[in-house]
Amino acid sequence: MPPIVLPAFLKVVLGAFGAAAALHWAMKEIRRVNDELDRVRAASPAEAGARQALPTLRRDPRTGDWRLR
Repeated sequence: MPPIVLPAFLKVVLGAFGAAAALHWAMKEIRRVNDELDRVRAASPAEAGARQALPTLRRDPRTGDWRLR
């Protein structure tokens, strides 16, 4: 089977489409994450208190291990 030869122009066009698709996906992800962060920031204080009641990981200063607090 002979190798498929693509002209340089076609390679550039395909590369540009691939870069545009990757940029589009990255922008959608950035917007999604920012919307989620804005939603958490705008949460009522009651929800923030409930969130603080959940256990979190903290580094133990003496040993350096991560522990639930």
